[in-house]
Amino acid sequence: MKDPKSIYKETENVVVIHDKYPKAKIHYLVLPRDEISSIFKLNKSHITLLKEFGSIFHTIMEDHKNNTLRAGFHAVPSMQRLHMHIISTDMNSECLKTKVHWNSFTTSFFIPYDDLLKTLEEDGVIQKISSDTHKSLLSQPLKCNQCEFTPKNMPQLKQHLLSHVNKNHL
Repeated sequence: MKDPKSIYKETENVVVIHDKYPKAKIHYLVLPRDEISSIFKLNKSHITLLKEFGSIFHTIMEDHKNNTLRAGFHAVPSMQRLHMHIISTDMNSECLKTKVHWNSFTTSFFIPYDDLLKTLEEDGVIQKISSDTHKSLLSQPLKCNQCEFTPKNMPQLKQHLLSHVNKNHL
């Protein structure tokens, strides 16, 4: 967050950085300047901050009009600082190596921005998922995020994903 080369955008309250290990062609992290350790520390007083996350997401979508982007949070964050992922659906990256990587963005383990904001507005808190649910989501069988294809392994999935990139650029 303090490395100027990694910063993509920033405001008074938010910094957007390039993900150090991107899982897609476009992969950013949106972080608050304030120290907030995770989604589980959010309460209704953070709704304005979360809405700024959404505003930044819409700005970034304008920057990348030729790509489909998603914004969301991991149900069990891997980093001890609140962060929202903005990621393209191509999932074309050398850093995308495992089924856990894949499932952390393509199952309900990835909580869409709008869903998290709505839960915070309605409930005032984000509930943790159970350990069993966590394991179940990350161990689901591989499935393409753009069609019904179900590959046997990650190399087969990554090869298949290239067919979507090629179709989209004809």
